[in-house]
Amino acid sequence: MMKNKIAVGILGATGVVGQNYLRLLAKHPWFEIVDLAASSRSAGKTYEAAVGERWLMESAMPDEFKRMSVRDVSDYAAIPDNVKVFFSATELGDKQATRDFEFAYASKGYPVVSNSSANRWTPDVPMIIPEINGAHLEIIPIQQKNRNFPISGFVVVKPNCSVQSYLVAIHALREAGYPVEEVLVNTLQALSGAGYRGLTEPERRITVNPLIPGEEEKTEKEPSKILGLFEDNQIIPDYSMDMSALCTRVPVVDGHTALVYLNFAEAIPSLEKIKQIWSEFEAEPQALKLPSAPQPPILVMEAEDRPQVHLDVSNGNGMAVTIGRLAEDKFFDIRFVALSHNTVRGAAGGAILTAELLVEKGYIKV
Repeated sequence: MMKNKIAVGILGATGVVGQNYLRLLAKHPWFEIVDLAASSRSAGKTYEAAVGERWLMESAMPDEFKRMSVRDVSDYAAIPDNVKVFFSATELGDKQATRDFEFAYASKGYPVVSNSSANRWTPDVPMIIPEINGAHLEIIPIQQKNRNFPISGFVVVKPNCSVQSYLVAIHALREAGYPVEEVLVNTLQALSGAGYRGLTEPERRITVNPLIPGEEEKTEKEPSKILGLFEDNQIIPDYSMDMSALCTRVPVVDGHTALVYLNFAEAIPSLEKIKQIWSEFEAEPQALKLPSAPQPPILVMEAEDRPQVHLDVSNGNGMAVTIGRLAEDKFFDIRFVALSHNTVRGAAGGAILTAELLVEKGYIKV
């Protein structure tokens, strides 16, 4: 445990992802929340009053945040002097406005770890899954130089929540010498992925929505950047793996399930070999023993009816990927079912793990 915790702020603190940050950081060994920021509607209120009846976590609102005053996200002068990093759950009216918002904080010397999709394809902004591409953080000095940021300021983003259900598993196979050529994925995505409306509109709980606008494009494109290489001061996407995605919203509160079919580019490992690769896989967060790193990152289930959301979504404190139903397929080399917690691994928890890696690598100054 650190002698002195690192002071952090939450941008977009009143929404579903913001609430998850509070829940997960309340007892964090490295980080301490000292700043809660939201829109002008909430500014000046206590956090408890600003959220009102819209607290949607299963656990009660932590007492230490109830009386904290909410800052207007655009009021930079009111940022506490000791804040070292911001977690952003803010989505503004359009992507350019969100990009400008994140860069404004970075220009003032703050690291920003963002859940927004706005900067995912900005060339000098790394899109990080810590078990896969921590090396992409090396582009941070290039970003700072390109944008004249202070040495402490930068933006790092997370990928789409559903991608994290299966991409770590694919990466583990690639690392073991079994590159993947084609992937077909059908995602069954939880209501919490749609935010407050997803969790509070009754009709959503009794139907399957066959369309999540924009989700399939994100799912098909983002892996190429995440799996790419950092070379010659740039992130070079890897387009060697073709992906096709069909993304749906299902009446489940938390937990994105992915039905994955894939073909290998070269040799086809046995099912037992695949299970061994997944079960033995560990990456930089596990080697560094980061506080939020799941041990193991991939959990392989042997039971024929697993993974199931209500039984397995919280494996590894919500940070592990749980895989089951691995089998040979009639049209593809293999198929499997993968499950991850979309608001923990796929959102706030994944961002916290990224921040822990940034601390360990010296990008966030302690």
